Amino acid sequence: MRVLDYLELSSQLDRAGIGTAHDQQVAALERAREAGADVEVITSPWPDGDPLDGLSAGLRGRGFLADVDVVHLNLIGPASVALARYARRTDTPLVLHCHVTSEDFRESFRGSNAVAPALRRYLRWFYSQADLVLAPSEYTKRRLLDYPVDAPIRAMSNGVDRDSVAGHESYRREYRERFDLDGVVMFAVGSVFERKGLTDFCRVAERTDHDFAWFGTVDSGPQASRTVRRWTGDPPENVTFTGWVDDKPGAFGAGDVFFFPTKEENQGIVVLEAMACGKPCVLRDIPVFREYFEDGHDCLLCSSREEFVEALDRLAADPGLRERLGENARGTAAEHSLERVGEELVETYEGLLGSQ
Repeated sequence: MRVLDYLELSSQLDRAGIGTAHDQQVAALERAREAGADVEVITSPWPDGDPLDGLSAGLRGRGFLADVDVVHLNLIGPASVALARYARRTDTPLVLHCHVTSEDFRESFRGSNAVAPALRRYLRWFYSQADLVLAPSEYTKRRLLDYPVDAPIRAMSNGVDRDSVAGHESYRREYRERFDLDGVVMFAVGSVFERKGLTDFCRVAERTDHDFAWFGTVDSGPQASRTVRRWTGDPPENVTFTGWVDDKPGAFGAGDVFFFPTKEENQGIVVLEAMACGKPCVLRDIPVFREYFEDGHDCLLCSSREEFVEALDRLAADPGLRERLGENARGTAAEHSLERVGEELVETYEGLLGSQ
């Protein structure tokens, strides 16, 4: 079984959650293959990985695109539309992975709220072409059913690559010194958007004496929202926006409590990464987190700035609570292993091929 697992604009998305999710899919399928599964994964639609070679092969009558048994697409742009049409035309099973919804597009880039309604209509059409839509959570599946998407939808965890954050402890001193962090540090990881809870992150920081750090890309171009420009240009004294860091484990090594007041997620790989590092997590109480995590067991779920402040102060003062939540969090992350994801992906592909 040969699978095309394709991410359009992969080089531009290597710092985004979609890029991480795609990398984890490929790694999960490779692990499944090592475990004996009959699966080969390629990431380029061109026969030899190059579009010019694909054109040359097509002119020689060999076909413009690589010969595969399943097409699995991870983005929604024009190249993905073309490949989806190719799959339909050739009766190749088509899996469309939902990493984008109109809801999680809001409060990201400048003008995103105005575009979101039209995006919803486009996504309804795009995802409805699939033989199967994979959603990272039951929550996202319900969103798509409300559009409504006219295709079967299955919820499947993105999983977490625990190897990607291995050795985070060894970075602790270097990263804390680099960004002048001290004490029990509250931290977030990922691109800086208002949808991720930027204003609440800063307002909560203003009400505590702890150091706060946000490790992740800060947009400064015309696509950056006014809110991002405001907070990153003049942050509270105890808040550091580090920008992109080359060593992801360094971010998890420097911080002590993962504080993620995001307003909307399809799953939240970064939470699983923090949990894999044994970090206690303070999260907004939203449905998708209720689906995967348990308040008081592997995280603390909060609904207001007052609750966020109380939870962070409580954790700062109680090392035992930090240790207990962190240890339970490691167990939760282990349930989302890439080995399990690989098994589920192979099972999904085999089911689609068997139904032809």
